[in-house]
Amino acid sequence: MEFEIWWLLGIPVFFGLGWIAARVDIRQLVAESRTLPSGYFKGLNFLLNEQPDKAIDAFIEIVKLDPETVELHFALGNLFRRRGETERAIRVHQNLLARPDLPLEHQVHAQYELGQDYLKAGLLDRAEETFNRLVETQYSAQARRALLEIYQREKEWTRAIDAATALQESGAGGRQKEIAQFYCEIAQDELVHTHADAALLVLDKALLADRKNVRATLLIGDVHLAKGDVEGALLAWRRVEQQSVPHVALVAQRLMDGYRTLGRPQEGANLLKSYMAEASSIDLLEVVFKAVLELDGVEAANQLVSDELRRTPTLLGLDKLLDARLMDAPPSVRPELSLVKNLVHGYAQKLARYQCSHCGFKARQFYWQCPGCSRWETYSPRRTEELNVMN
Repeated sequence: MEFEIWWLLGIPVFFGLGWIAARVDIRQLVAESRTLPSGYFKGLNFLLNEQPDKAIDAFIEIVKLDPETVELHFALGNLFRRRGETERAIRVHQNLLARPDLPLEHQVHAQYELGQDYLKAGLLDRAEETFNRLVETQYSAQARRALLEIYQREKEWTRAIDAATALQESGAGGRQKEIAQFYCEIAQDELVHTHADAALLVLDKALLADRKNVRATLLIGDVHLAKGDVEGALLAWRRVEQQSVPHVALVAQRLMDGYRTLGRPQEGANLLKSYMAEASSIDLLEVVFKAVLELDGVEAANQLVSDELRRTPTLLGLDKLLDARLMDAPPSVRPELSLVKNLVHGYAQKLARYQCSHCGFKARQFYWQCPGCSRWETYSPRRTEELNVMN
């Protein structure tokens, strides 16, 4: 009991000590805030009110009055860069680095900010040089990411592979998809220059990096076709189904053309029909529709589109159905049917887009790297309307 009484008596003492400490901290905070220039608070207020131009003017005045304010230099440089005034941002950070008394921590920070300025300004050589000096500092991960971006912009794919591998080994996250795509870029260049065997070696490395890389498999088929090995090309393209069934739509026309070259178009049409049963796709339907029309006639093509539209009702599918119906429609109804067809087609074309899942950028053609955000493999092989129907 005696211990409990003393413990209760101690509560007011601890409370009092805490109150005194708080008072000291508040007085210190108030004293420090009085030493700050009034323009500092003006600048902050402008930033909070989303008025960066006025904030910059306020901070410039403070920097003129007190050139020693390192943190304000950093704030000012970042504001210039965000506003697109990269030349002024570069000057601010260069002036900081020119100070002989600048602590090492601030020197490294200023170098990193200067590298960002160069990158934003498109001065890639200077940016690369700056970030290379930072790979052994506390900004190592950020510098390596920036170098990876630079190499991609310059299309230096071998260096991009090295940078991505270094990032991955440093524990900054997996980069297997990007590395596989970089190998595909190299292989595509080899294929353009008719170096088929070299392209195959590089594509093997792409699949070692990411065995589910559809683009590598598709390109392997293209290489075999370039060498005149149509059977080898078909074998490669058929492997796409094992990697990703929806991506079969991207290789459907290649498959149909290959089977047609070998004189086995019916086998190709049957294969694509089986794919369509697994994964509905307007692009796949387009290829199968033309094949059925060629092999089995208008009525069979009409039935194919009608069945697919019932299974997956889309405006793009309706557009294709009207195409089929116009082919065997009586002359008396063709004008009206053609009018409806034109109206539907106009709206359908607006929905016939591929869309980036990261930034939402829409495009008429399929991209492996988004033109908007530069991310890899963010496009679904299905059109936007199909994705909406599925959701």
